[in-house]
Amino acid sequence: MQIINPSTEEIILTINDDNHSTLESKFDLLKKGQVAWYNVNIRHRINTLQKFSTLLKENVDECASILTSEVGKPLQQSRNEVNGACNRIAWLTDNALKYLSDEIMTDSEGLTEKIVYEPLGVICNISAWNYPYLVGVNVFVPALLAGNSCMYKPSEFSTLTGLQIKKLLHQAGVPDDVFQVAIGAKEVGDQLLNMPFNGYYFTGSSKTGKYIYEKIASKMVPCQLELGGKDPLYIADDVVDIAKIAAGTADGAFYNNGQSCCSVERIYVHEKIYDKYVEEFVKEVKSYKLDLPTEEGTYLGPVTRKPQLEFIEFQVKDATDKGAKIVTGGKPVKRKGYYFEPTVLVNVNHSMSVMQDESFGPIIGIMKVKNDNEAIQLMQDTEYGLTAGVYTATKERAEKILSQIQTGTAYWNCCDRVSAAVPWSGRKKSGIGSTLSHVGIRAFTNTKSYHLKS
Repeated sequence: MQIINPSTEEIILTINDDNHSTLESKFDLLKKGQVAWYNVNIRHRINTLQKFSTLLKENVDECASILTSEVGKPLQQSRNEVNGACNRIAWLTDNALKYLSDEIMTDSEGLTEKIVYEPLGVICNISAWNYPYLVGVNVFVPALLAGNSCMYKPSEFSTLTGLQIKKLLHQAGVPDDVFQVAIGAKEVGDQLLNMPFNGYYFTGSSKTGKYIYEKIASKMVPCQLELGGKDPLYIADDVVDIAKIAAGTADGAFYNNGQSCCSVERIYVHEKIYDKYVEEFVKEVKSYKLDLPTEEGTYLGPVTRKPQLEFIEFQVKDATDKGAKIVTGGKPVKRKGYYFEPTVLVNVNHSMSVMQDESFGPIIGIMKVKNDNEAIQLMQDTEYGLTAGVYTATKERAEKILSQIQTGTAYWNCCDRVSAAVPWSGRKKSGIGSTLSHVGIRAFTNTKSYHLKS
């Protein structure tokens, strides 16, 4: 398998994929190591994962450089990701003991009733390339804390980062027979689906998530899917600082080249402030520096995957053929690497792919609406249900709107953010199950009820 730098199209490394034999050996290793890992005191597991976080901080520049080389993310954004992963690990390790300890539900004379949280066993984590540290720690950190062993398959586009994660986890004290990495693309993923894991946790596209869900259904083991979105944002007419809001929401749409499941993907603006908002939004987007991700001040590097350029071009053509107007951007950049101009479209409607299909790239459609009811109707018009946001002066107005939108996460006066303290979940084609929070810690356990009579 060739690992290619998307900013230069140069081959970084050629690496051997796993095969059936090596995957079976790794699985057998994890199966043998899991019981011993669970029997280790939970405080030791917590300390070990905290040491992993310390190693991430100590090696942030190296980790960021590896990540940037293979996914094209600007170096500062790569550093931000590693530091953000450390923040999530801190919350998970600080709260693991609380949420994994036995719970006494009844303690009366002669009767004790309690809940015990036992590990699933050997879990399979098929992860994503866009935020390999962040979406990785969402899964393998709570899984390890709960006493599971883990087969971690990084995306083929973030293989080197996956190997760096393995190296630092083992340095931190996670045994070799508790965490292993599967190297390869779809063929390796298919082999993992045929193996007897005790749970599957996938982050990626809705299409692949559906395939995995159907493939392993007969096993009747937990299957959790963190999938994509077509996340809407509504700017109401009572906002005060339009320029500030336009700048913040442009960042929500274009950070990491829009390659985030919770990126702002479509924007609805009240007609009273529409023209001013678009003017300020475009001004912000035009200020972004597009260059090599290793250059100081670069905000937009290349997209990670070459085929994505064709899809973004298709969305632009589809929209303009149906009456949309390009305000800025609209085409690939003529240089080595997978670069695309940050693109803003107006005069858009829901007959266009850019307002219906996940873009996962530096493109956004902005649509004028007459009132809150029209905004709600349009925000609801989607097969996805990951996040939705509203910018308005009053919390009451925001909650009234957001309560009518079927999403796992709702934002008022913010967007494109994740917190370890609350669940990260999707509805409809955006996924099944939750990571993060106490829900995400217990997602890697089986509950056992004890009825103890003396």
